[in-house]
Amino acid sequence: MNTRGIKTWTLSRDFHTQTLLGVFLLLTLFSKGALASSSFLTMFAAQQNPPDPCYDEMGNPKRCIPDFVNAAFGKEITASSTCGSPPNRFCQVSPSVDKFKAMHCDICDAKHPKRMHPPSYLTDLNNPNNLTCWMSEPFVQYPNNVTLTLSLAKKFELTYISLQFCSPRPESMALYKSVDHGRSWVPFQYYSSQCKEMYGKPPRGMITKANEQEALCTDINSNSPEPISGGRVAFSTLEGRPSAYDFMNSPVLQDWVTATDIRVVFNRLRTIDENVDKAKDNFYYSLADFAVGGRCKCNGHASKCNINRDGTLACECKHNTAGTDCERCKPFHFDRPWARATDQKANECVACNCNLHARQCRFNKELYNLSGRKSGGVCLNCRHNTAGRNCHYCKEGYYRDPTKPMTHRRACKACDCHPIGSLGKTCNQTNGQCPCKDGVTGITCNRCATGYTQSNSPIQPCVKASNSSADSSLTTKTHQPKVTSPKPTEPVSCDRDKCKAASKRISKKKFCKYNFAVNVQVITRENIGEWVKFTVNILSMFKRSSSSKLRRGEEQVWIQLSDVRCKCPRLKVGRRYLLLGHDHQNTNMDGLVLDRRSIVIPWKDEWQRRLRKFQRYERKGRCRN
Repeated sequence: MNTRGIKTWTLSRDFHTQTLLGVFLLLTLFSKGALASSSFLTMFAAQQNPPDPCYDEMGNPKRCIPDFVNAAFGKEITASSTCGSPPNRFCQVSPSVDKFKAMHCDICDAKHPKRMHPPSYLTDLNNPNNLTCWMSEPFVQYPNNVTLTLSLAKKFELTYISLQFCSPRPESMALYKSVDHGRSWVPFQYYSSQCKEMYGKPPRGMITKANEQEALCTDINSNSPEPISGGRVAFSTLEGRPSAYDFMNSPVLQDWVTATDIRVVFNRLRTIDENVDKAKDNFYYSLADFAVGGRCKCNGHASKCNINRDGTLACECKHNTAGTDCERCKPFHFDRPWARATDQKANECVACNCNLHARQCRFNKELYNLSGRKSGGVCLNCRHNTAGRNCHYCKEGYYRDPTKPMTHRRACKACDCHPIGSLGKTCNQTNGQCPCKDGVTGITCNRCATGYTQSNSPIQPCVKASNSSADSSLTTKTHQPKVTSPKPTEPVSCDRDKCKAASKRISKKKFCKYNFAVNVQVITRENIGEWVKFTVNILSMFKRSSSSKLRRGEEQVWIQLSDVRCKCPRLKVGRRYLLLGHDHQNTNMDGLVLDRRSIVIPWKDEWQRRLRKFQRYERKGRCRN
């Protein structure tokens, strides 16, 4: 059979017919003036961009299904027995006008194309006028359990299974299905004139809603007493099933019609003539066509099935679904549970609401029920110092910045509660007010209230003031400096051109030049003689000399009063800075000493990665090169 020739002729004929009809239609419309240029362009654009069947005209999701197809066409099929390997003689019996039936014999040989009978003939293009038939190997004894197995490559929802025979239809056969690609099998349908003896089934079983997934047994030849060749057996998956008219709301039947593989098992031949059938060459099965009608299973969330990047057949999922059969929600779309689409509701998957602070979420059924079945998503690993099911509030130690929306990456600001003046690190989520100890005030609890003065006790840092005046700024307990430098007698010149602190850039060369590089937050300020002492919290330490005792945490920074007055360098309480400077061995200061040669730059978070890179560069000894 020249299958390719038939296909080419059919396609060519259809193409020319459609072309002529199209030209005739256009000429007719133009001759009558019924087609304006704008209308034509609109129609042409609609043809080029057809609407998505999974969405309506307003863009709302709706149920969609792939086209109805012969799922077996072109698919691979395997047979437990095939005539021709080795070559075999077989005979065909046909009715004759006389008393006896005529017999025609031939040879099947897999090495000769014209004498082959492979299983691929079962799923090729079927031409009723020129049948190509698969044939099992003729049997010496009465044959049993010849098997055909068809793989559909993915899940399909089946409507029918059709078998067209070249040989007489068998006396007994069974259909099986698999939903796990052949790992397990369940019966679909039995055929036999002796149902009870062959399969233990009554010949006229009844299906109710209680047993809609039960396989029945019927007589294969009940409507055709003469088992001649060329007969057909067709099985309808929903026929006689009570819930067939409400299929969309019947998960039982949806599972019943689902299959990834189909298996046909021939259990017993039907003989025609006792004398003729004594010849062993008559004992074989032969089929011309194995058809399976159905749709690619996409659960109402896709209109197409195509080969994906992995080379496997899969649905083109819409409605925020994913999977080979659109059987789950795609990542981050777990705000409500997955469900199959219906005519009444598309049941699209919905993204979790994490205010742009999380990339993962999970579904919580209990929360979904408590919300009135509206929202069940729980965000995971909230970023940007946020917390909560929807990353909708600031985590402990941070408070809400009212000037920014909750979706902003800097919507939460650090509390920065004073380690001595506050009762903890947690502040008011609305205004950032830290809980202060008795006698302490300020939004971060960093100073003594009116009528109080600083004490040396970390438990009660502010006590009732005496008659003498006192500084209300709250500082941490430190050793007083022993200044060895003499008091300057000449007036100080504020030459800003020589102020290194005015530099706003950080480079590898500057990093290598200085002895220490730290990221600090200024907590308090206190004037002590000709020096100003700043209490800072060292947040990150990128470089220090081998003789330095710097550690992360609270530390003192000393700057001469003359340099502070000239704002070189310049530090403000509550701000964060990057400090680069040299160790001062000629003073007895406890902490860091900054001068005009030091670099003090307001801190930027994007510097963190660059400074770590400089740190690795310095550890490898490259700064000395």
